[in-house]
Amino acid sequence: MDATDEVIDICRDLLRIDTTNTGDLDTSAGERVAAEYVAEKLAEVGLQPEIVESEPGRASVLARFEGADPSRDALLIHGHLDVVPADASEWSVHPFAGELKDGYLWGRGAVDMKDFDAMVLALVRQMKREGRKPPRDVVLAFVADEEAGSTYGAQHLVEHHREHFDGVTEAIGEVGGFSVSVGGDQRLYLIETAQKGIDWLRLHAKGRPGHGSMINDDNAVTALAEAVARVGRHRFPVVLTPTVRAFLEQVSQVLGIELDVDDPEVAVSKIGPIAMIIGATLRNTANPTRLAAGYKDNVIPGRASATIDCRTLPGQSELFEEELRRIVGPDIELEYIHRQPALETTFDGDLVAAMSAALRAEDPGAVPVPYMLSGGTDAKQFARLGIRCFGFSPVRLPADLNFGALFHGIDERIPVEGLQFGVRVLDRFLQQS
Repeated sequence: MDATDEVIDICRDLLRIDTTNTGDLDTSAGERVAAEYVAEKLAEVGLQPEIVESEPGRASVLARFEGADPSRDALLIHGHLDVVPADASEWSVHPFAGELKDGYLWGRGAVDMKDFDAMVLALVRQMKREGRKPPRDVVLAFVADEEAGSTYGAQHLVEHHREHFDGVTEAIGEVGGFSVSVGGDQRLYLIETAQKGIDWLRLHAKGRPGHGSMINDDNAVTALAEAVARVGRHRFPVVLTPTVRAFLEQVSQVLGIELDVDDPEVAVSKIGPIAMIIGATLRNTANPTRLAAGYKDNVIPGRASATIDCRTLPGQSELFEEELRRIVGPDIELEYIHRQPALETTFDGDLVAAMSAALRAEDPGAVPVPYMLSGGTDAKQFARLGIRCFGFSPVRLPADLNFGALFHGIDERIPVEGLQFGVRVLDRFLQQS
């Protein structure tokens, strides 16, 4: 079976495996089942996959596809098998039915990121059946736990199975290589060369506990609420990193508009729904997400806490913390609960040339551009090994599809033609990488 046909079947199979990752070891599901499925597909064509568990059920798959010149530096292709939870009552189809409808495959993970997992599996299987080798070794990693911080997936692999990545210098993974229609016969293809850092922290306020009926001018809840409101309403200043500046310059040229570096949001507003992601990469952000205080309705607690989801630009982490401390005030304690650094690489070199050539070969209207992801991926972990990481999971999208809204969204779906396009692009890319 041709890879462009098999990718549909593989993607449906993966979507039908519920790999919900709640962030809790006791309630996450299906990663071992998905890992066994992937391992079987790789073993069927002669590869030797290894299933690695960090905890019972939290399984990842590793395999090395030997290239024509094993002496060259190797390429890592990584994808995660877990998905965020989905409430079936909110969907028009069941999120784990893998339904094929209206030219789309529907299901949780269709764009994040079982589509790419399926593309890679289908392509590798075809190459092995045809006796084709990539120019250099390719390490395949299908991992657990990306959706809850990578602790039981990529982080575990990097810290305890580093030998699998010997010789790897470059990597491709999710959230890049997708198209954005800009009118006419041109489409931007956003290749991820940077990611914002993740700085999840808690604010803690202390006060004088007491009875809820009494006057209390040292109320921890009041102090916390005021600090959280200041954080939530604050707009951090615009900082154009090299990746974002390069993106805006190229987009402005394609759209025929003038870029005002002092007010880049004007240019961003003209690129359609993807502006939500790009706009978040113009500045550091801090969004309150959770509140916790007290244990009884009529008791004023002595302590109140809030969780803030902070995303920082490359090179901005220390300056961001200084500004945040000024915003919340001296009486509020800051506690970091999860930190992953920002990443940024340049949009050049043979790998970038191979990505660009593969896209243009399949879509003559392709305009490859670098961009920064406002979130984070497993690339943050693999970069710890000195690997230069890109987001490149190519897919051509309909002009009217709000792709960004499908990530963790309701009725997540991927166009079948986009899946098949991705297989063809990846095939060309691997031949030239």
